[in-house]
Amino acid sequence: MNFGKVITAMVTPFDENGNVDTLALRDLINHLIANGSDAIVVSGTTGEAPTLSHEEKAALFKNTVQFTCGRIPVIAGTGTNSTHAAVELTLLAEQAGVDAVMLSTPYYNKPNQQGMYLHFKTVADATSLPVMLYNVPGRTGVHLNADTTAALASDVTNIKSIKDASGDLDHMTAVISLTPDDFTLYSGDDSLTLPSLSVGAEGIVSVSSHIIGTEMQAMIAAYNRGDAKYAAKLHRELVPVMEAMFSAPSPAPVKAALRMIDVKAGSVRLPMTPLTAEEEQLVFQVLQHKLIFIRCLIKQLKKQFLKVIN
Repeated sequence: MNFGKVITAMVTPFDENGNVDTLALRDLINHLIANGSDAIVVSGTTGEAPTLSHEEKAALFKNTVQFTCGRIPVIAGTGTNSTHAAVELTLLAEQAGVDAVMLSTPYYNKPNQQGMYLHFKTVADATSLPVMLYNVPGRTGVHLNADTTAALASDVTNIKSIKDASGDLDHMTAVISLTPDDFTLYSGDDSLTLPSLSVGAEGIVSVSSHIIGTEMQAMIAAYNRGDAKYAAKLHRELVPVMEAMFSAPSPAPVKAALRMIDVKAGSVRLPMTPLTAEEEQLVFQVLQHKLIFIRCLIKQLKKQFLKVIN
């Protein structure tokens, strides 16, 4: 299933008291839509889902659907390490009117491949919504094998996509080779956006797109029209920004960066902590130097491209 090229794993805005900030959520969604997001994931890892209650998640699902108003798809993060709880969250998301759900591999209890297969099948069978799997071994301690992904894509009609944050291009290649043509793979690592496209990925589920969504779209568009040299040049300029967004545990850096561009998102909830003054200065310096250069580069190369086609 195609959700576009750049899907933003959206932060959850909090107010000064640590509560979900509904007004800031509306403004953030408008910012993301205006700046290159083809779809958004609400209540994923970047949205600090482990710190959100079921009630907060249900309200987030409902409000995000309301504020997007059909402009882009909404994918709800409903994965957890309890199959029963994942079913409950998925049904809440479906009732809220989301367009799809994303299910992470179960964390901490470390199931085997058969356990993960049955977990995903059970949740997917409970809903009519399209399902995006999420393989993120660095956070969950388990790796969803390519064969298991292929079996799920073949056996369960509404499992349509996967976000792969394994960081392993060989594994992504195997997943793409083994799954049906209408099954899509999205990279879960910003800095692998361009390399993953080269092996057949559909796009990226991104954190950095909060800040450089438009620029990431330009890079992907260049690659898809056959201008690999331009795409590679943009990739090299974007990587330092992407690295800055993960210079401390996420989503603290991207929330700081949003504040720097006047988009309200608040701070993070414990056990996450805000950036130190030194970490914040690093993020600021990268944004200050790179964003201006990248945007000038895009304008310059667009002019060159228009001259060629005319």
